Amino acid sequence: MEIKSIYSKEFKKYGVIINDDFSDILEVLKTRECPKDRVIYKASDDKLEACESFKKLQDQYFGSYPIQLGYCSGYNHVNTCLEYHKSSEINLANEPFILLVGERKDVVNGIYDLSKAEAFLVPSGVAVEVFSTTLHYAPISNGECTFIMLVALPRGTNVGEVRSEKDKLLWSCNKWLIAHKDSNEAKEGAFAGLIGEMIHL
Repeated sequence: MEIKSIYSKEFKKYGVIINDDFSDILEVLKTRECPKDRVIYKASDDKLEACESFKKLQDQYFGSYPIQLGYCSGYNHVNTCLEYHKSSEINLANEPFILLVGERKDVVNGIYDLSKAEAFLVPSGVAVEVFSTTLHYAPISNGECTFIMLVALPRGTNVGEVRSEKDKLLWSCNKWLIAHKDSNEAKEGAFAGLIGEMIHL
């Protein structure tokens, strides 16, 4: 799979680049836990939310809607799931990382063909807004790099267990999840709607 630049025209349908200073957040990210053999996620982190940039993110980029700042970190070279939220998500990391993305409009009855997914390299220190119409999941490592990526979302997103008889993709608060049949998430009950081979980068 070709890994494209977020500065390419192909990325414009998935998100936008945020040209702003988040150096205080980058400094805190350096201190967060980062395993070298798996991926972890923390929805809300007190030290990230104590940064001055927290208010800027909340007021300027989420319209003063209450948000949470957490992180996703570790080492990963395979795509097991895709998700979406009914809101944008902002990502930023000290290391370059790869975003595997798709368009929500291509999900039909919970099914998404992985051959339609695209991969984009996000440079270190560059913030991106991922649209609510964009399928995404945990970052993919750039080569041998680990990553510690900021995850800025409306408060409560990805928290708790939420299930709906009418919506087989709803997995937790503001989180709709599509799993590959061979993923751990599918074994835990997530809807196995990703078709094709899991993508390894």
